[in-house]
Amino acid sequence: MRSLIEKTPWDAVVLGCETFEIRAATPEAMARMREVPGHYTVKVDPLSDKRILHEEGFYYCDTLIEPFCAYGQLAGEGHADATLTRDVPCDQLLQICHGAFTHGRFHRDFSIDRALADRRYDEWLRQLHAAGTVSGLLHRGTLAGFCAAVANKLVLHALAPQYRGRGLSKYWWTALCMALFEAGHREVVSSISVANLAALNLYASLGFRFRKPVDVYHRTIP
Repeated sequence: MRSLIEKTPWDAVVLGCETFEIRAATPEAMARMREVPGHYTVKVDPLSDKRILHEEGFYYCDTLIEPFCAYGQLAGEGHADATLTRDVPCDQLLQICHGAFTHGRFHRDFSIDRALADRRYDEWLRQLHAAGTVSGLLHRGTLAGFCAAVANKLVLHALAPQYRGRGLSKYWWTALCMALFEAGHREVVSSISVANLAALNLYASLGFRFRKPVDVYHRTIP
């Protein structure tokens, strides 16, 4: 049985305090939470009763939604100028990653310094790169961005500023999805903030549909 509260040590390294995710917003979980200082996250159904969260001092940070696309439903297209590579040094990827994320729940959390939120994504990219799950996105042979995939899930992606808003992403995402389908996955999924309209529109244009919305709440106990 999974614990009511689980540590998230990857976040603790960056934030400099104990960090936890509450699996169910129950009175028992809240009682346990009050005993241990740290930063807490809980994800709940948007239509659920959030009274207990407000009573316990949680504050809203984000709403996440899951784009998904089954094999045969991808509406993308490829382009010879947009290719993928796994042969990219991590330091080059970090130059694109650092400061690229503004929609994440840690950036929207007023209790967390922006520099720490940026560092969280940098550290996550380092871990994904070390695991060999990051693809560099090339435009005419020049590094333009990156995307990481764990199993069938696209988990972290960003473009360099000069390549945003040019309609190029659909070509890379087509190649990424096709690679996952060719590896035997029957479905490709991701997770995005509903506030990230650029990502939402990209996935919609490629034939993805959306499911499993969750509201994300935080609380810090000093």
